Amino acid sequence: MQPAVVAHRGASTHRAEHTLAAYTLALEQGADALECDVRLTRDGHLVCVHDRRVDRTSTGRGAVSALTLERMSELDYESWHTPGPPSGNGVLTLEALLGLVADTGTRLFVETKHPVRYGGLVEAKLVALLSRFGLATPKSKVDSPIAVMSFSVRAVRRLHDYAPALPTVLLLSFLPMPYRDGWLPPFADYAGPGIRVLRADPDYVARCARRGRDTYCWTVDTPEDIRLCQQLGVRFLATNAPAATRAILAGGEGGNVATNPPD
Repeated sequence: MQPAVVAHRGASTHRAEHTLAAYTLALEQGADALECDVRLTRDGHLVCVHDRRVDRTSTGRGAVSALTLERMSELDYESWHTPGPPSGNGVLTLEALLGLVADTGTRLFVETKHPVRYGGLVEAKLVALLSRFGLATPKSKVDSPIAVMSFSVRAVRRLHDYAPALPTVLLLSFLPMPYRDGWLPPFADYAGPGIRVLRADPDYVARCARRGRDTYCWTVDTPEDIRLCQQLGVRFLATNAPAATRAILAGGEGGNVATNPPD
């Protein structure tokens, strides 16, 4: 089985990350699924922003947790990546992205960022928003259009407690002792190793499989890494360049270049 291509923050090599333009292009490039990070604004809205602060990806400054949605909507989030006149689109809310997912039937992987000022309120707000869209109680985890994930074990546990029908991914930047043999906590459905983990320990995918766990690997942007994931049997492959990744999986020789932080 070929890995499913997950557009990491959209087609973020070619468009500014976490913008509708990036996600729309990802779908045009044939992405099987989308991925986003979420944080809470000061006034309690979930927005798609990777960094703790908006400085890198917008025309403003400050921590997401200290800014209101109104203030964040006044900023431009595209010109840092593609110079030009401001788009006027403002920050992408998770609610808006869920609208796109609902319209297209595409799966969405949502990562909650930690540590954050509001702690577990992020997961509570996320599940409440998913419930509004009718997405918090899928018929099965395999068919769920939403998967939720985090590097925080506590966050993944909370997500499972709030919405046990949703599939979860425990993201791993390294392999602590309890996880080295492929074991995961019972509230984690998928292992989420970074590509560096698989370069150093390629047998990890097989060990997870022996325990009945598929893998979600991030962030995979070179031909060598894409082919490695393909050979190992990775189930979900997160990439910044969906079209180039699909071409390589199909046997092409192209390459792609990451422009974003990997996690």
